[in-house]
Amino acid sequence: MQGNILQPDVEKRGVVFDPRTKMLILITLAIFVLGGSGGEKVDRIGPFLCMIPFVLMILARKWKTAFTYLVLYLASYISFMYLGVKTTGIVNFILLAVCGIFSRFLPGIMMGTYLIETTTVSEFIAAMSKLHTSEKITIPLSVMFRFFPTVADEFSSINSAMKMRGITLGEKNVGKMVEYRMVPLMVCLAKIGEELNAAALTRGLGGDVRRTNICKIGFHLQDFIFLGICLVPYILWFIDLICKI
Repeated sequence: MQGNILQPDVEKRGVVFDPRTKMLILITLAIFVLGGSGGEKVDRIGPFLCMIPFVLMILARKWKTAFTYLVLYLASYISFMYLGVKTTGIVNFILLAVCGIFSRFLPGIMMGTYLIETTTVSEFIAAMSKLHTSEKITIPLSVMFRFFPTVADEFSSINSAMKMRGITLGEKNVGKMVEYRMVPLMVCLAKIGEELNAAALTRGLGGDVRRTNICKIGFHLQDFIFLGICLVPYILWFIDLICKI
């Protein structure tokens, strides 16, 4: 198996942020970029908010992921803003749909990827504990936190095994290509979910006694900087609501 897919490398995370900061950034992008809330004033700073995942990826030393995201976002945003008004008909519809989805969904997806890649389960649980979140929410989220990376790891292993057997996209039998990948993956999904749930219970989650955590988290200068940036759209949204009253 190929390890370290979406798994946080504690020694190579670059600038470390508090998990609560990363969750606030993710929520902010979901509200104002994906949801389109905030009005015209927030829309003007939308592109700057979308650059936050790029900056965070750079700070985390994930150069390839950062510049891939930058190219995809700029291409979709520029196409949406400048080519959309110059096309008509079905071409205009497809262009606006694809570019609109990319420019709104991609920042949130990238921020979610950054959150998973740079946050350990212990840090996440410690952050949720400090937020006084119910374990009914913390336990499923902590299981999910490692579910997707583990699934990606398993899928990569299955894909490598199929390539060794000559079952690739270039083959004529597409049915076998899908079957030999999806069936093992579906079996792994059920097994992984059970194993992660058992691991969470083994670590003391869901018990009657309050669980301790040796993982230390806290806000630092970089956290306050990005928290300040996140407050800007909320302030503009509040001002816009006051002006409409």
